[in-house]
Amino acid sequence: MSQPAPLPDALLAGFRRFRAGRYPDERDRYRRLADEGQTPAAMVIACSDSRSGPEIVFDAIPGDLFVVRNVAALVPAYAPDAGQHGASAALEYAVRTLGTSSIVVLGHGRCGGIEAALQPGFAKDTDFVGTWVEGLRELAAEVIATTADPADARLGLELRSIERSLGHLLTFPWIRDRVDAGELQVAGAWFDIAIGELDVLGDDGWVRVDAG
Repeated sequence: MSQPAPLPDALLAGFRRFRAGRYPDERDRYRRLADEGQTPAAMVIACSDSRSGPEIVFDAIPGDLFVVRNVAALVPAYAPDAGQHGASAALEYAVRTLGTSSIVVLGHGRCGGIEAALQPGFAKDTDFVGTWVEGLRELAAEVIATTADPADARLGLELRSIERSLGHLLTFPWIRDRVDAGELQVAGAWFDIAIGELDVLGDDGWVRVDAG
């Protein structure tokens, strides 16, 4: 077996900046988190896209957020079987072990995973991504049927995908029970990479957050 490669120079430089700057400023917080464990109030399910990190979008500090990132920020439906379910395992840990009080599904603009779901032939050229986004094909067809503009179709599917993931969250019995009891909130948000704006899903649809 080949030997592991060294860390990229950019990551090593970033770590050294962290040790020289942010870590000394937050040393006590890190030590307290190490001693007392984590109690994040919110879990964020976000896309793996390098441009939309939830810790940056929400200006979070260490210990604030329990974050799961995957292609297109998808939440699968509850399916307890012998398979390996990374997103579902993270949900279970956040809700049943950490007792988080909020789950936020955070999508974003210009999402490559959403773009893949809009391309009928994409799955044949991939080992995993096509299967992962397959559940969005039906939604993609509905969106395409309502608009001829590719950008509008992508935006429409980005929002519809978040809404579907919120619905999937409620198929988990221990999430549904806590939501019904008022112990847990689930929310949807969409981040616009280009202009740094955030939309949230409310009773009347998607609304832009007042940035103040």
